[in-house]
Amino acid sequence: MRRRTVLKALGFGVGGAAVLGSGGLGAYYFTAKQDTTGKIAFDRALAIPPLAEAGSGAAGARVFQLGIEAGETRFKDGPATRTWGVNGAYLGPTIRVRRGELVEFAVRNDLDQETSLHWHGMHLPAVMDGGPHQTVPVGGTWRPRWTVDQPAATLWYHPHVHGSTADHSYRGLTGLLIVDDEVTDALNLPSEYGVDDIPMIVQDRAFDGDNQFEQRVPLGGALGVIGDEILVNGTIGPHFNVTTRLVRLRLLNGSNARLYNFGFSDGRRFSLVATDGGLLAEPWETDRLYLSPGERAEIVVAFEPGERVELRSYPSEHGGTLGRLEGFDDLLDICQFRAAGTLSDTAELPATLGAAPDLAGQAVAQERSFALASDQINGQAMAMDRIDFGVREGTVEVWEVTNDNGYLHNFHVHDVRFQVLSVDGGMPEPPLRGWKDTVMLVPGKRYRLAMRFSDHTDPNVPYMYHCHLLQHEDNGMMGQFVVLGEGEQIGVVPQKHHHS
Repeated sequence: MRRRTVLKALGFGVGGAAVLGSGGLGAYYFTAKQDTTGKIAFDRALAIPPLAEAGSGAAGARVFQLGIEAGETRFKDGPATRTWGVNGAYLGPTIRVRRGELVEFAVRNDLDQETSLHWHGMHLPAVMDGGPHQTVPVGGTWRPRWTVDQPAATLWYHPHVHGSTADHSYRGLTGLLIVDDEVTDALNLPSEYGVDDIPMIVQDRAFDGDNQFEQRVPLGGALGVIGDEILVNGTIGPHFNVTTRLVRLRLLNGSNARLYNFGFSDGRRFSLVATDGGLLAEPWETDRLYLSPGERAEIVVAFEPGERVELRSYPSEHGGTLGRLEGFDDLLDICQFRAAGTLSDTAELPATLGAAPDLAGQAVAQERSFALASDQINGQAMAMDRIDFGVREGTVEVWEVTNDNGYLHNFHVHDVRFQVLSVDGGMPEPPLRGWKDTVMLVPGKRYRLAMRFSDHTDPNVPYMYHCHLLQHEDNGMMGQFVVLGEGEQIGVVPQKHHHS
């Protein structure tokens, strides 16, 4: 029985507006766990987002036209769902760019309210970041432009309107942004988009009786909306037809709040080859992988001819006392892989991949501490007109981040990749040893993050740091910093730029 069905049967609204008696709450608690294994038909082919086309602009720039629009999407039988998308009704195209390229975007807002697109994981000038200070008004067009200067990685884009990020993302404004470079070109990893290199935007959604999205928070919930249907690239119950022995999956946790613990139904092992910021130094073999909202991973999995196997999300050990209400006990089928009778075998899994993070031995210009609790960071809620601190261009800082209130949080920093130096004083687990821009914060543990701030100075326009559980971010668990050049001081945050 679905979580919301239970609540409606009990006669209570979601979000704690009424007080349940112990019997009702107990009944709700014990029915909250979901297990969809063996219950999904996998009768729809996995949709593969199209690659965005680019024209040519001034100075050789590649120009991408991105239209943010409202539409309808038929996810299931019955009425279509009202959705938002980029160049379509739901989600957006996959944008591919190369290191060293000059890129430009024409982002047109055809919605009935202002929104934005943030390039999550991209190293770029703050005024081009697409954060809460770069909203696009109704009918307006925003034209950010920058030179791509970072290693190959799986990034993504999504709205970042202060107070409305959760809502706008839930409606469908999400897409992948892939950076390519010569290092990955030289590796023989699976690399044919949509064939053996597969984008997988994993999201949970709740639908009401008319197939419309519900954004209600579960009773007692502290994380935000937890849906009971899983979509991959906007497809419910998808299957993918495998034609190669090795397949690379680019996994994005595109959910607002749900934590995924990925693994396969037969327990097979797979190799993690890249995290948020790019390639690991070498593959890490495992059978489970956690991704909190906003985190990405590239994994390579091997298939045998003729077999079928499901990618699943397994229960988590990080849920806490009421974790069941937040989906931590759920066992969910995500996607079925169907291998052909004959598989081509040209790609390989190299023993060496990329360069390991190298900040551990660097001189540290500044150490900072951040405690996340009660929708605040260090006891303060986000304020659009307050810059919390400035960092010096060219320096390395170490930030110690702690989740202080027992609920799941994570931590995302704009503009930079960071190295997880330690977790509670110990060596981080292998999936945290590559470059990251978003890290899950297990309650009570201390995460020491090293990051270098290079170029793109601006004393007035800030970057963000925040929890990437979107309701927490909207409620104020976010702060702002600027990158200062030599002799610069923190300026005054300008009013939001309006774009015509």
